[in-house]
Amino acid sequence: MLPKVALVGAGPGDPGLLTLRGRELLERAEVVIYDHLASPELLNYAPPEAERIDVGRRSSEHPAFQETVNRMLVEKARAGKRVVRLKGGISTTG
Repeated sequence: MLPKVALVGAGPGDPGLLTLRGRELLERAEVVIYDHLASPELLNYAPPEAERIDVGRRSSEHPAFQETVNRMLVEKARAGKRVVRLKGGISTTG
């Protein structure tokens, strides 16, 4: 099986706007790599044993660099894990 990573858009913040496919992918995830723009409620769809990795950017913290996030996605997928990259779509600056 080839390594795969599912990219799931978390939408503009309302958990009710997540697609059915996005929910299905989260429910089957073994690893969820998310940022702080994704509603924390969405993580409840992932199995309790799923690894959750916060790579969010906050003004008071150093961000996880995109290269590091990409490397993490590849490593987890190559290890045979079902990986979801949950990406928020709202801005907290405006």
